[in-house]
Amino acid sequence: MNIIRAAFVRSIALALIPLAAAVAPSAASAAYPDKPIRLVVPFAPGGGTDLVARAMGITMGEELGQPVIVDNKPGGSTIIGTDAVAKAAPDGYTMVMATLAHAVNPSLHKKLPFDTEKAFAPVMLVGRSPNVLVVRPDSAIKSVQDLIAAAKAKPGKITYASQGAGTSAHLAGELFKKLAKVDMNHIPYRGAGPAITDLLGGQVDVMFATAAAVAPHIESGKLRAIAVTTAQRSQAGGLSKVPTIAESGVPGYSADSWYGLFVPAGTPKDVIARLNAAAKKAVQTEMFRKRAEQEGLTVSAGSPEEFGRYVAGESQRWSKIIKESNITAD
Repeated sequence: MNIIRAAFVRSIALALIPLAAAVAPSAASAAYPDKPIRLVVPFAPGGGTDLVARAMGITMGEELGQPVIVDNKPGGSTIIGTDAVAKAAPDGYTMVMATLAHAVNPSLHKKLPFDTEKAFAPVMLVGRSPNVLVVRPDSAIKSVQDLIAAAKAKPGKITYASQGAGTSAHLAGELFKKLAKVDMNHIPYRGAGPAITDLLGGQVDVMFATAAAVAPHIESGKLRAIAVTTAQRSQAGGLSKVPTIAESGVPGYSADSWYGLFVPAGTPKDVIARLNAAAKKAVQTEMFRKRAEQEGLTVSAGSPEEFGRYVAGESQRWSKIIKESNITAD
């Protein structure tokens, strides 16, 4: 009888092992988060991505009950910071504030240290905004047609800055070159902050900057907005009177900038749901919406699946343009 009872107990114990293994992640997720969360920004401090991340981090931290700490890791066309997230534990304690570069880097670089499609899980599209073609107030370039004329008069001499190779500012410039049939010299920086500093200082001529990065400088009069890169004019107060590049003589031109959150692939779905809910709460606060409106950002608050589909579409669209224009970041 004792032998039979012992065998029965052993069989029950063995049967419970896979059940315990299945329950363990959920128990861990239920305690989430129990320590600070790192939000990697793959750009230098001071740019549009950094500003958006810091504004979101405050409210997300309050909602999650743990601080969300912004970690700037610039360089390598956002690859350095993004790779740090790809290699992080899939536990919800590391996120990246991604931009268009996330979708186009596989087309721009022959080899990446991660597989973009397999290494990340989408959390939420934060929002979309125009890039803004800006110059210094004393620049002789006062319109898109002035820029085209200057570039044709001095092929390869007009310089345009970006926050890095493969970023929205870089591709906005390359698309402009292609459609306007001009030659300009691209100068990449390790973030929007350093690029804007050199634009203000006269080291570069123009920049297709994110609205978030240059809005304060436009408002203060330190930079002049010539045009926006979206198909329609921006509804933001500071940009509502600024024409689009398309209506300024480059038909068919359209290039959005966007921000979105990713975590490492394999992060539990319930943890992603918690982050998505906190991100939605963050973008719906009065503080964030006011900043978004000032910076021309159209806020989004959709599901992880919607964001995944959006990024796949962006990757497909720009891959074709990159190939046709023979653009490379290597």
